[in-house]
Amino acid sequence: MPLTNKIALVTGAASGIGRAIARNLADAGATVAVVDRNAEGAADAVQAIEAAGGKAVAFAADLGDAAAILQLRDDVVEQLALPDVIVNAAGFDRVEPFLNNDDALWTALVTVNYLGPVRLCHAFLTPIVAAEKTVKIINIASDAGRVGSMGETVYAGTKGALIAFTKSLAREMARYKINVNCVCPGPTDTPLFDTLPEKIRAGLEKAIPFRRLGTPEEVASGVRFFATADSDFVTGQVLSVSGGLTMAG
Repeated sequence: MPLTNKIALVTGAASGIGRAIARNLADAGATVAVVDRNAEGAADAVQAIEAAGGKAVAFAADLGDAAAILQLRDDVVEQLALPDVIVNAAGFDRVEPFLNNDDALWTALVTVNYLGPVRLCHAFLTPIVAAEKTVKIINIASDAGRVGSMGETVYAGTKGALIAFTKSLAREMARYKINVNCVCPGPTDTPLFDTLPEKIRAGLEKAIPFRRLGTPEEVASGVRFFATADSDFVTGQVLSVSGGLTMAG
């Protein structure tokens, strides 16, 4: 298998897209560090991976807490090793008109969706570069960050920032032979999507050229490409998994 003897860390892995990514990488042979602030959900994801014959360890961490990210790094290195793959899939959203937003929402969106991946990458890259190791980093953004999205203005801003961060970090890390890429899901059949009003969900499905939602597993397949040796000469790239809803260059 392409990820045999590799360590893969996946944040937001208790449910939805993150969970599908963790399962996919485990199926490819990786030992997965399943990270989520929902400790019970992370443990359940590990049980599912192990039941399918994979290997995984659960880690509870709030990625909105800078100190918790440093502790997570130390715990992962102690229990497993420095990771060979890092997937920043944790994030959240609240759909509502911009003028109804409050400062607490903006702060939380920036802290979790943008600063979370920034801090986690910095925490792990410091010892990885010092040890002269390589790593594949895959950030999960959103097509909202490429083309905008009504009712998700600041969320889209954080995802656009994550895309720009991916490209800039890829330039800096290329000298160390470290790949940094980004996957942007379109509307996907997840618990988060189910929280949207029915009218919005129906409109999004109708707008997708394939006339259906994506699945978490389809997003995970894109991540798997970036995580394996198949992408060794690919860095700083953005892959949309959106059924053709967005066709950004």
